[in-house]
Amino acid sequence: MASIRVTLADDHPIVLAGLGMLVRSERDFELVGEATSGPDARAMIRDLLPDIAVIDVSLPSINGIQLARELGAECPSVRFIVLTQHEDRAYLRQALDAGVKGYVLKKSTSVCLVNAIRGVLVGGLYVDPAMTRHLYRAAQTSNKREPAGGARELTQREEEVMKLFATGLTAKAIAAHLDLSLSTVETYKTRGLDKIGITNRADIVRFASAKGWLAGI
Repeated sequence: MASIRVTLADDHPIVLAGLGMLVRSERDFELVGEATSGPDARAMIRDLLPDIAVIDVSLPSINGIQLARELGAECPSVRFIVLTQHEDRAYLRQALDAGVKGYVLKKSTSVCLVNAIRGVLVGGLYVDPAMTRHLYRAAQTSNKREPAGGARELTQREEEVMKLFATGLTAKAIAAHLDLSLSTVETYKTRGLDKIGITNRADIVRFASAKGWLAGI
């Protein structure tokens, strides 16, 4: 099985060293490059075309969000994950608009970054669990503003569950947010997937993006 090729970009040497140790500790991860500035990260990603590029939002000269936006079309095979200390909804929205597939807070555990890399690699969208309140609020707002003609085949509850699932929440997290049992959420999710003819998370994210469900985050 091929290794997951990862590049890292952070302007703090200690943070970069810690991230490097984390990547090397995973058997199926391969650290192929490191950078400490926006321009260096841009050149590195263009040259190496990693599977996953983990980039600090606050890189010197070119920030991580700008970098992802700039390289998204040029290097479509590269999936970007941003690391940040910002829990602000505006940063999350900017990152998603730039095509970033993972948003991980620096204060979170190393498991979050590992999960983000694995999830994003298979076409998923990963948002740090600490940011789920923003995702839930966005889904509620989207429900209120979407025209009655949108997603006619889904019931209101099915659509609500699908929106939250598309933003990266697990069924367990959705159940907690909606005050439903896990089995009920799974039922709504299964029905929703069947109705729109989708079988995997990557397609769910694409469907949600096309419907505008992620735009309000």
